[in-house]
Amino acid sequence: MEFLTSLIIGSIAAASVYCLLRRSIVKFVIGIALLSQAVNLLVFTTGGINRGTPPIIDSESTQLSGPYADPLPQALVLTAIVIGFGLLVFTLALAQRTTEATGNDDLETFKNTEK
Repeated sequence: MEFLTSLIIGSIAAASVYCLLRRSIVKFVIGIALLSQAVNLLVFTTGGINRGTPPIIDSESTQLSGPYADPLPQALVLTAIVIGFGLLVFTLALAQRTTEATGNDDLETFKNTEK
């Protein structure tokens, strides 16, 4: 399962790098969104994939026993989703402003803009 997850994370990261290197602002924004999701999956995977084992201590015991899901990566991913969404909205606003200012979404036209 971890091998399949690592392949999925690698393919999403490769697609995001490909989109980030394109000349269009829209593809750049898509690359940022994909990279954010790839990193979220990576952090979530580092906590271990244990299905059906919540980190809850029974009333009879004082310690967790056996394999259990680590709640810290899950909390970090939830926080990263919110931060990534805010970054994506900010990038979309910047992309809209630059498209309105330059007239197209080609990143090469930024070299010819006046200061």
